[in-house]
Amino acid sequence: MGLGFIPLGVSGTILLITVPQLLAANHIPERQIAFITAIGLFPSFGSFILSPLLDWRFSRRSYAIALTIIGALCSFGALVSINNLALLTALLFTANLAVSLEVFAVGGWFGNLIETDKKGRLGAWLNAANAGSFGVAAAIAMSLLRGLPYDLGAGILSSFILLALPLYWAIPCPPADQRLASESMRDFLRDVLSLLKKPSVLWTLLIFLLPAASFALTNTLGGMGRDFQTSEALVGLLGGIGSSVAGVVGSLLIPRFERLVAPRPLYLLVGTVGALVTLGLVALPHNPTTFGAAMLGENFFQGAAFSVQNLIILRTIGHNNPLAATQFGVLLAATSLPLVYMQAIDGNAYALFGGVNGSYLADALISGTFCMILGLMIWFFRAAIARADSAAEGVALPR
Repeated sequence: MGLGFIPLGVSGTILLITVPQLLAANHIPERQIAFITAIGLFPSFGSFILSPLLDWRFSRRSYAIALTIIGALCSFGALVSINNLALLTALLFTANLAVSLEVFAVGGWFGNLIETDKKGRLGAWLNAANAGSFGVAAAIAMSLLRGLPYDLGAGILSSFILLALPLYWAIPCPPADQRLASESMRDFLRDVLSLLKKPSVLWTLLIFLLPAASFALTNTLGGMGRDFQTSEALVGLLGGIGSSVAGVVGSLLIPRFERLVAPRPLYLLVGTVGALVTLGLVALPHNPTTFGAAMLGENFFQGAAFSVQNLIILRTIGHNNPLAATQFGVLLAATSLPLVYMQAIDGNAYALFGGVNGSYLADALISGTFCMILGLMIWFFRAAIARADSAAEGVALPR
């Protein structure tokens, strides 16, 4: 089931690695590349607005298959439109919107099928498949595009997004909820708003929207290789295969701890330990070895944090939830927001406080502080949170 997130990893490679490389080779200014990437990345957060549609009218299998195909076609269109920046931007936006919604549909679908005691393993493998497919696609993308006729290479790379389709056909999927399918849009939206008021959802949103365990440095360290006298080839190796392996290992370690620590405290524990490791990097010399330790360490903890995020979301969904895809989409989208604003904070700290050490300090101190604040809140309100989580395990139609 974890392989259901392959489209997310492959499309992420095309958006964040392949297209920027192609644009740079065409001498497009870095500021314009960053703008195109930002527009393409926006649906990772903004698509939650459309997530309620995934629980209305059709089965989640139907949505997952259709959206995966749309994502692959738009990714191919973007790659072959590399010289038409307006069309390229529109296609990247559409591809990421389709894949984001596909992920919401799959998360709600699979989360409803899995027993509570297996949701940690599912959450870990979903993130492992995402990180692993991202790394593999990043490693071979430019070889496909440069070693084969360009359109053929673009078609093969984009077709990797479709690798999850056989899984979608094979996994059982209940039909769309008949009551929701027959509702008017107004009644349906009333049910969605009722869902978002549930205490278990509100507690989870609070934790995800704050910068407790975002590890946004993974998105900025790749541009700091010169600060560590690290060659571009080594930066590419560590940022591609190295970071993916570290993310997969971090993800798959989480099921070993979930029986010992409840999901939300475990998430804050990962954030706290990661913040301490980041703080420790300040004292190390700026050389290639330290760069490797920073790149692999940050991706390791981010992989672990993403795995716990999946576990928390899947537990919050409960069983037989008619709005599972909506709930998965809203909560997963919330995890993207700290990545955006913490990346901006880390970048400004780099400029204002002495380079990479400024980024380290800002990321570690902000994340560590919010982990402690949230930890105290969870301790004081533990009884109320436990009642909310118990209610979420037997989800009824929101009314």
